[in-house]
Formats: sequence, C-alpha cells, structure tokens
Amino acid sequence: MGTAPDGRFGERLRRRLRRTERTYAAGQERPLRGYTAAMAAFGAYTAAWTTVVRIRGRPLPDRPVPWDVALTAVATFRLSRLLSKASVTSPLRAPFTTFHGSQGPAELHEEARNEDGKDTIGELVTCPFCVSVWVVSSLTAGQLLWPRATRTAMGALAALAGADALQLTYSALVDRTTGE
Repeated sequence: MGTAPDGRFGERLRRRLRRTERTYAAGQERPLRGYTAAMAAFGAYTAAWTTVVRIRGRPLPDRPVPWDVALTAVATFRLSRLLSKASVTSPLRAPFTTFHGSQGPAELHEEARNEDGKDTIGELVTCPFCVSVWVVSSLTAGQLLWPRATRTAMGALAALAGADALQLTYSALVDRTTGE
C-alpha cells in the first residue's frame, strides 16, 4: 500500500545515494561507498571478536585498569605506525598505494591509488589514525581471549616505542652538538 515495487524503490535509493555523494563531495573525490564498506567491515570484524569472546565465556572487566589502558595506547601507537608507515611493511600497502618518498626515519610517504576501490583501502592502510582503530580493537579482543600473550606482545611494542623515542632523542642531541 503506497510503496513502490522493489525495482523502483531500489533505483530511487541509488539516485538519492549518488546525489548525496555528489553534494557531500563538493567537487572533490570522496569515496563514500568505500567508507561505508570499510565501516561495515569494521562492524563485522568487531562482531566476530565479540562473538568469540562471548562463546568462550570470557568475562568483561568491571572497568579498565589504568596500566592496561596506557600499555594498550602505546602498543596501538607503535603497531599502527609500523603497519601504516614503516618501510618494512610497504609490501602490505603496495597493492593499494603509490610510493612518494621518505617521511621521517624509516617511514614512507605513500598515497592511495585512485582506481577501482583501492582508494579507500589505500587511505586506510596509510593512515596511522585509521589503522589504530583496527589495532586497538584487536588488542582489546586479544586481552580478553589471550591476556598473557597479548600483554607480552604489547609490552614488546611499548618497548619498541620507547627505543624509537630514545633513538630520535639521541639523533637530535648528536645533531645539536655537531652543529648539523
């Protein structure tokens, strides 16, 4: 009653989505469909972890322990930069990005490819802020499912972040004392 057949409704919905995409983008290239797919993938990923945690009967903590929050933050920072910027992980990003040069010590500047859906994935894998959402979700799930192994891995990542900070501090001091 008062509803259009499925074909007409589907076409009207597609037109409305295309119009929304055009007006939102304001003449710029914005892959809203890709972002929608990425959000759906993240939702499915989180739902899968949630299901595994629930099936295993793992209890959720009453509140986060401050030490775990700090450790998770540092580990997330380090692993996100390792995955999204490091030279050594560039083969993982290469199908979705184009190399544009170096960007800081042992980091690369890459840009997303603008072809057949690779733009959204390219943006995601080159953005440490974007990758960190996936990393923190994985580390949180890991803490619930395999707390000892996950904390050990996070401790190693935190130590790596500390070592990186010391390396950069040392380099800055050497540059300062040698006048370079």
